[in-house]
This record gives sequence, structure tokens and C-alpha cells, in this order.
Amino acid sequence: MSIRLRLTTWYTCILAVTLILFGSAVYGVVHYYTFSKVKDNLVEQRNQIVPNINFNFSQGKLKIDVGGLAATPDFQASQIYGQLHDYKNNRDIITENLANIKSTFPVPSAKNATTYAKSKPFEVIKLSGNPFMVYQQPVVVQDQVVGFMQLGMYIGHEEELLQTLKSILIISATIMVLMATTFGLFLARKSMAPIGKVIEAADQIQKGSDLSVRIAYEGPQDEIGQLINTVNNMLGRMEGFYKNLEESYAAQRRFVSDASHELRTPLTTIRGNVDLLQKMWSKDASERPNLNEETLHTMSLEAVGDIADESKRMSRLVSDMLSLARADTGRTFEKEPVPLEILVEEVARRAQMLPRQAEWITGDFSILNGIYVNGNKDYMQQMLFIFIENAFKYTPEGKVVFDAFVYQNQVGIRISDTGIGMDKEEVPHIFERFYRADQSRGVTEGIGLGLSIAKWIIDELEGSVEVVTRQGEGTTFIIWLPIVFPTPLE
Repeated sequence: MSIRLRLTTWYTCILAVTLILFGSAVYGVVHYYTFSKVKDNLVEQRNQIVPNINFNFSQGKLKIDVGGLAATPDFQASQIYGQLHDYKNNRDIITENLANIKSTFPVPSAKNATTYAKSKPFEVIKLSGNPFMVYQQPVVVQDQVVGFMQLGMYIGHEEELLQTLKSILIISATIMVLMATTFGLFLARKSMAPIGKVIEAADQIQKGSDLSVRIAYEGPQDEIGQLINTVNNMLGRMEGFYKNLEESYAAQRRFVSDASHELRTPLTTIRGNVDLLQKMWSKDASERPNLNEETLHTMSLEAVGDIADESKRMSRLVSDMLSLARADTGRTFEKEPVPLEILVEEVARRAQMLPRQAEWITGDFSILNGIYVNGNKDYMQQMLFIFIENAFKYTPEGKVVFDAFVYQNQVGIRISDTGIGMDKEEVPHIFERFYRADQSRGVTEGIGLGLSIAKWIIDELEGSVEVVTRQGEGTTFIIWLPIVFPTPLE
């Protein structure tokens, strides 16, 4: 059974029970009020009749005089049907109206009269199919039951009224239940329609891969509205995760492709030189080239040198790829407060030994005295050397400047060169793996992983990097790192 039917059934059952209880209460109140008036009228007439009953004893026999049984005007106006049964003479003294219908009220035996009257002081009795509400009371003289008085009132109109009321209540309750069922089903279907849209959207996503589907809803922000908003937000997050996953897969495929390409070149060089050395030093004279010893020795040294260079290149490539792989798995490095002045001065000193054609200019690092950053010395040196080596690599002439400055709670480490620079459109991509500016491909040696590693280290240091460049005029990198002030050692 669907939720719509269950809700409608519950609403209908609750309404039906409510109507039954309400109708029963109304019927009970009207029934009680109607017959209370009849009973009060009978008791009032009984109080008027009893004083008019005379009991005479003559010659040891009891005679009952009921000449005034129906003499009062109220008795006549109230249409009271009276009957007094004389147990001594076994006769019924009845009113004229009761004689007209040629019937009498049933009377209990004298022995049971008192008990019967106590258990049923008022009783509904039908005479000739006509209902009467009868008040019953034994007549006792000298502690002896001598008669049984019964006063009745026709209650056919009252019963017709109650029957009509019962029919009205039943019919109206039935109509209201049917109407509630119909409108309840309609409202439940209308209220649950957005849930159908949720199911449709989920089914559409299940059958396909379109996560851009959203559920259109313009209703109130009730529980269903909140549910639809939650589902839409969930779909939005799923779409974002799916796009990120696709981008990650694409980056992984690109990474594998570029790595394969980068590894293929040195492997091809190594394999070619190995084949050359095998031919040059083959024992089979037919395969060995006709070269003198000096030429053979020179070519062998060149081949071994090429193999060594390409092996170093492959080692650097594998090391860089391992660093990035560790970054991808979320691995980080331990950090501690590092004195920045000592670190950058050591980097500046060691950078003088790097192969370069540009002039190496360092600034005054005394401004960094007493400034610490939360980081790792080895990784920070690796990051700075990546930027410095890049500056040397892409500055065939001119100068490379290495300095630092402090701004608010951050320190900026600047590496500026007057090299070839790059287009501004390329700046957003320079930290991507294996990305190299078009004009440097095949001209300047490199594999395009250094800046990716540097960016990972900067992110781990909770810093940022700023790039200013112009093609033909050079590039400036500013590495911003947050300053920390550790507790002085005691």
C-alpha cells in the first residue's frame, strides 16, 4: 500500500471514530433529555394521583376507590394512561384512554411487585405496537401489597424523533467520511506529488549519469519542501564530487601519459646507447664497426655519459613523482618552528654553486632575524631551490634576485628574474603537473614537476604564492608564509 493510501486510510479512520463518538454523544444527550422530561411528568402525575386513592375496609374486605384517578386537569392534558391493579379483587382499574385502545399494562404478581418496581421503576412497554413509558409503583396498605399502580405516556413521537436523529447522524457521518476519503486522497496525492518528483529524479540519476538534475518545487518550506531542498543540495554536492572525481581521473590519465612520455625519452636514449656499445664491443667482427681505438674509446665515453645523464634524469623524475604521489595520498611532513634567516642565507649560499648564466643577487636577510615559520627545513629548502633553479634555467642572461620582506603577520620570500617570462594566460597552469610553457618545450631542460611539488609544500605550510610575469621581461615569484613566534627556550 502506498503512502497516499495509508495516510488517507488513517485520516478516514480517525475521522470515522471521531464522528461516531460525536454522534453517540449527541444522540445520548438528546435521548437522556427527551425521556427525562417524560419521566419527570409521570412522577409529577403520580404525586397528584396518590392522594386521590381511597382504601375502605368493610366486613373485612378492602375496597379501593379510584374515582379521582383521572379527575385532575393536568392528568387529562398530559395524556397519561393510568392503570391500578387490585390484587385483592384481581381487577384492573384503568383510565378511559387506556380502555379505548382495549389493552392493559402487564402486571407482576403481588409477591414480586415490590422487587419488580424497584428494579424497573420506569419501563418501556408496547401495547398494540404503540410504545409507552410506564412508571410503576406497588400500593402497600398495612405492610401488605394490595395493588400495583402504573402510569404510562405515549412516546411514539419521541422515538420517531430519536430515530430520525439517528438516521441523520448516520447518513451525515457516512457522507462526511466519503467526502473526507475523496478529498483526503486528493490532498494526499497533491501533497505527495513532490515526493514523486524526488523518486523520478533519483531514478533518472540511477539510469543515467546526469547529476545536474534538480527537483523543481515552488511550494511552502514545510517538511516536503525541506526534504526537496536537502535532496537538491545533496545532488549538488554529488555533482561536485563527481566532477572532481572526473577531473581527478583525467589528471591521473594525463599524469600517467605525461610520465610515460617523459620516461620514454631517457629510456630510448639509454637503450640506443646500450645497443651502440654492444655493437662497438661485440666479439663478432662483422657486427663491430670499423673504427680505430681512439674513436671507439671516445664514442664509448660519450655513450656512457649519455646513459649516466639520462639515468640521473630518470632518478629525479621518479623522486618527483614519488613526492607528488605522497601528496596525493594526503601524507604530510612534520612541522616545527624554523628560523627563517638561517634557512634563506644557507639557500642563498648554496645557490651560488648552481649552474647558471645569470647574475645571482641576494638581498639583506637581517630583516628576518628572530622570525620563525612553522615548517620543515628540508622541504622548505627543496621548495626554494625549485624556484631558484627555474629562475636560472629560464634566464639565459640578466640577473636573478633573491630577497625577503615582512608585511603584517606574513613574510614574503621573493625570487625575481629578468628571463624569458611567459604569457599571463599560462600562469593558472604553471603549477599543474608536467605543464611547461609552450616556448620552453624542447628548448629548456625539465619535466614540469618542480612547481607542482613547490605548490604542495607551500600549501602544507599554509602559505600562498604570488606570480607576476610578462613575456620577454621576466617572472617574479613571491612566497607568502605565516609568521609564528615560538616560546623562547629556557
